[in-house]
Amino acid sequence: MEDRMRIDSGVFEQGGIIPAKYTCDGANVSPPLDWSGLPGGAASLALICDDPDAPVGTWVHWVAYNIPVDRPGFGEHIPGERQLADGCLQGHNDFKRIGYGGPCPPSGTHRYFFKLYALDCRLALAAGATKEQLLAAMKGHILGEAELMGTYRRSSR
Repeated sequence: MEDRMRIDSGVFEQGGIIPAKYTCDGANVSPPLDWSGLPGGAASLALICDDPDAPVGTWVHWVAYNIPVDRPGFGEHIPGERQLADGCLQGHNDFKRIGYGGPCPPSGTHRYFFKLYALDCRLALAAGATKEQLLAAMKGHILGEAELMGTYRRSSR
C-alpha cells in the first residue's frame, strides 16, 4: 500500500531530462504522468507545471484542476481544451494558451516542476484560470502534494 503521494512519468525520471518530443523542439505534447498514494478524503486533484529558471521569473507551462481522483494519470498529449470529457478543467499557461506548453528555454538548462495537489473538494473555479487563481482557490483545501522535476536544455542552433 502506498504511504505517500507520488507523481511519475514513464518518459523521464526525477531530475532527468525531458525528451525533446515534449518540448518546443519536438511535437510539444504533454508527457504521460501517473500518480498514486492519494490521501483519503481527496475529492479532486490539481496540477501545475512551471519553470522557476525562466529569465522573467517563474514561467507557467500547465494548469489543470478538478481532475477526478479516480483518474490514475494523464496519457501523452492531453488536448488543449478548457474542459476534458471527464470534467477536468485546464487553465491558461504563460504562452497565453489553454493546456500544456512544453519547455522552450532561451538558454541554459532549466528545471520543470510538475506539482500535483490532492484537494478536499472540487473547486468552484471556471475553466481558463491562471496559476495564481488556482493557488488562491486551493488555499485551505490541500490534503497532500507530490512533485516531479525534469530538466531540459535546447541544442545549439
